[in-house]
Amino acid sequence: MAATFNNLLDKLHLTTKEESVSATEPTKEELKELKDKYSQAEQDHVFTFYDDLSTSEKAGLFERLKSFDPKYINEITEKALRPAQGSDESQETNLEPLPEAATASILDSKDEDIQSWYTSGLEYVNKGQVAVVLMAGGQGTRLGSSDPKGCFNIGLPSQKSLFQIQAERIWKVQQLAEKQSGKKDVFIPWYVMTSGPTRRATEQYFEEHNYFGLQKDNVSIFEQGVLPCISNDGKILLESKSKVAVAPDGNGGIYQALLASNVRTDMRKRGIQHIHAYCVDNCLVKVADPVFIGFAASKDIDIATKVVRKRNAKEPVGLILQKNGKPDVVEYSEIDDATAEAKDSKQPDLLKFRAANIVNHYYSFRFLETIEDWVHKLPHHVARKKIPCVDIEKGETVKPDKPNGIKLEQFVFDVFPLLSLDKFACMEVEREEEFSPLKNAKGTGVDDPDTSKQDILSQGRRWVQNVGGIVESEVAPEETGVEVSPLVSYVCHASPISCSTLANISKGGEGLEFLSTRTIKAPAVIEKED
Repeated sequence: MAATFNNLLDKLHLTTKEESVSATEPTKEELKELKDKYSQAEQDHVFTFYDDLSTSEKAGLFERLKSFDPKYINEITEKALRPAQGSDESQETNLEPLPEAATASILDSKDEDIQSWYTSGLEYVNKGQVAVVLMAGGQGTRLGSSDPKGCFNIGLPSQKSLFQIQAERIWKVQQLAEKQSGKKDVFIPWYVMTSGPTRRATEQYFEEHNYFGLQKDNVSIFEQGVLPCISNDGKILLESKSKVAVAPDGNGGIYQALLASNVRTDMRKRGIQHIHAYCVDNCLVKVADPVFIGFAASKDIDIATKVVRKRNAKEPVGLILQKNGKPDVVEYSEIDDATAEAKDSKQPDLLKFRAANIVNHYYSFRFLETIEDWVHKLPHHVARKKIPCVDIEKGETVKPDKPNGIKLEQFVFDVFPLLSLDKFACMEVEREEEFSPLKNAKGTGVDDPDTSKQDILSQGRRWVQNVGGIVESEVAPEETGVEVSPLVSYVCHASPISCSTLANISKGGEGLEFLSTRTIKAPAVIEKED
C-alpha cells in the first residue's frame, strides 16, 4: 500500500524536496534509465555537463532530476501555455454572487449567531479537532530582507515579528478554550508550510524563540513542492551546470505538500476535523478564529472563505462569487466595468460583487481526505520571468534583461470550482479588524510595514475604547495607537455590538476589562494585565 501511495506521489509530482543526497554517483544502469526517460521527453539537454561534474554534483543533479517526471512536466507546461478550448468556451460566462444561504457577514449578523459560532468553535478546539495551516513560503525580498517573511518586524513597539504575533494568537485561543471548558492541555497543532529557500531559516527562527511559547510537538514545519523553470521554447532550464532551475509551485501546492510531508497523516492521528489556512503576510489575521470555525462547521461545508467588502468598483482585487454555477475566484482584470460597477438589487448602496478574496480559508478534514481524487485536475498558471540560467551551448551563466522563461504555479483557490455550492460558504469580515497585507517596501504607503503597524495600533485603540478605556496622545494622529498583545486579548469580535454579546464573547474586551476605567497614554503596549 505504501509503495502504491509513493508511486502516486511521484507520478503527480507530489514530492517536496531533495532528501540528503549521498556523495555517491548513480550506477551506469540508473543513469541510463533516467537519461532515456528525459530523452523520450526531449529534455535530455539537462545532462549536457554531467560528465564534467564532481561526484557530489552528479549525485545532486541525479536526485533532483529523478524527483521529476519529464513527461508530466511537458504535459502541464503545454496545458498552461495552451489551455484546451472546451465546448463551453463559446458560451457566455455567467457571474452571480454566492447564494444567501452560503454567506454570512460579521457586519450585520445577529448577536446570538456570532455567540453560537464562537461557543461551538471553542468546543471543537477543546475536543482537539482544530488545526491551523500557515502558508509561509515567501521571502521578504520586496521588504528588503532575505529572511522568511514571517520573521519580519513591522516596527511595532514590542518589536514582535509576524510569526510571533500569530503564534501568540494560537496560544490565546488555546487559553480561551481551556477557560470555557475547565480542561487543561488544550492544543491547536500549527503546520507551517515553507519553501526551499525559507525552510531552514524558519526552523532556526522557531528554535531560537522557543516556538513562541507553543509546544514544539504541536508545531510542524514542512516544505511545499517545486517545479522546474521552463524556457520560452519549452525546455527545462539549468541554474548552473549541476543544478536545475526550480521555483516553488505556488500556494496551490499546499494540497500536494499536505500529502508528501505526511501532514494529513498527522492530522488524522490527532483526530482533526476542522482546518484554518491563511497567508503569513496578514498581520491582522485571526488565527484559529472560533467564530469562523463554528460558522463553517454549522453549515457542514467542505470549504469556507473569509472576505472583506470591496472598497469601490475599481479596487483591483479578486472576487469570491459563483461562476457558471460553481464557487470561484475571478480576478479584477477578468471583469468588465459594467459588472464591476453593478449594484446589489436588495442593497442599492452596495456593489453586487463585493466579496474581496483575502486568502483565508476553512477546510473540513473529510475534504482533505479526498485530495488524491482531484489534485491532478488543478490547473497550472504561467508566470513569465527573467530567470538566470546556463547557456547550454556556451556553458556560461546568463542573466537575462527580459523574460526568458516561465515559472509554473498553482493557486490555492483553484480547487473551489470542484465543489458544489452547497459545500462552499463565505463569511464577510471587517477589513479594519482582519485584513492588512504586507506586500511592499517601507515608504510606499500601501500595504507596507507602516500601514501594517498602524493598522494594529489603530485596532488596539478601538479595543481599549470599546471596553470603556480612554486613549490620549500628544503625538501626531498617525502615530497614535495601542498595541494589544495577543497574550492579553484575542478579541473575536471588536465592533461596537451589544453589551451582552461583548460580555459573552470577549469578557468585556476579552482580557481588557481591567482597562475600562483607565486612561492610556499612546503610543503604548498592553503586554499583560496590570
